[in-house]
Amino acid sequence: MISTHIQIVCKMAAPTRREGGVRAAGRGAKLPLAKRGAYPVYWYYLRMGLSRRRCAGGGAGQKGGCESMLKIYRTKDQQLTRTAAFEEGCWVCLTAPSPDEIRKVATTLDIEPADLQAALDNEESARISLEDGYTLILVDIPSKEKGAGEGVYTTIPLGILLTQELIVTVCSVDTPVLADFSACRVRGFSTRKKMRFVYQILYRAATIYQQELRLIDRRRQALEANLSGQLEDKDMMELHGLESTLVYFATSLRANNTVMERLTRYKRLEQYPDDRELLDDVIVELRQAIEMTSIYRDDIKGTRELFSAILDNRLNNAMKYLTSITLIMAVPTVISGLYGMNVNADSMPFVGSGAAFGIVCAIIGLVCVGAAWVLHKKHML
Repeated sequence: MISTHIQIVCKMAAPTRREGGVRAAGRGAKLPLAKRGAYPVYWYYLRMGLSRRRCAGGGAGQKGGCESMLKIYRTKDQQLTRTAAFEEGCWVCLTAPSPDEIRKVATTLDIEPADLQAALDNEESARISLEDGYTLILVDIPSKEKGAGEGVYTTIPLGILLTQELIVTVCSVDTPVLADFSACRVRGFSTRKKMRFVYQILYRAATIYQQELRLIDRRRQALEANLSGQLEDKDMMELHGLESTLVYFATSLRANNTVMERLTRYKRLEQYPDDRELLDDVIVELRQAIEMTSIYRDDIKGTRELFSAILDNRLNNAMKYLTSITLIMAVPTVISGLYGMNVNADSMPFVGSGAAFGIVCAIIGLVCVGAAWVLHKKHML
């Protein structure tokens, strides 16, 4: 039955491959064809929007657990809608795409698969590259560290590819940077205004950086408030995690700022006066985030030094108390040692008295109390 269906599809959709052209599909819709070409059935399924879905186990008919890795949006009548076709002015959103999906998008839009896969490499640095027929923009965005505590983040690449017809975003996780756009929570957002869309993504990334930086600072303040209590190893480890996050943020923000400065110089990317103003806002937000990162790193460095000083002070106090107690305990040891020596008993005081033991104990007690009082006056006890 499946083979019969494929044969029917082949007869219905038997397009010829054309170099960099477009073909009619359905009711006059146009789909950009790749220079590399593909099989007819493959083109038909792309046109019908049958993208692969990721399922959390189970076979056909299972409810839940499935999330589309390839989503296509377009703005129509100021409303963001899902579409099944690669049309002009749409937004192709790839989240943790599979190799098949990367191959499909790359073949359809005439994009190098390596440029799509670059955003999936966590070691990839932020950069901008002008390719033949499209522009690749890679920026770093914050991402929650798995299994880490509050305020501990890392940075991952976000790929933005601009073609003549549409915009493609690639990320290894479902990031809140793009979630606000897909949920229509960004005012003035349109998939047709590609450069404005890019600047809005970068502006959103910069604001998320600032939000996470404020969260890190609040967590640092909470750790400082616990200084008067019992300091534990986990507090030191958490502070180290916050400091590592700021190191990642500082590196990524500087790289993103370099990308933004290069964007201002490129004449190939069509920009409008409003886009230029938004680009300036993005640069301002990035510089503010860089300044916040520098300030918070200094704050955490001071907090870490304060932790070390407090721990050293507590260790010194403990050693001082132990030394004082040792001095006090040495008094009865010395006196009892004298009476235990093998000497002439007549030469020892209070030997002939029946209350000698009580008298010696009273003397020991008085000497210990006097020594404790002196040590207390010198703030050693």
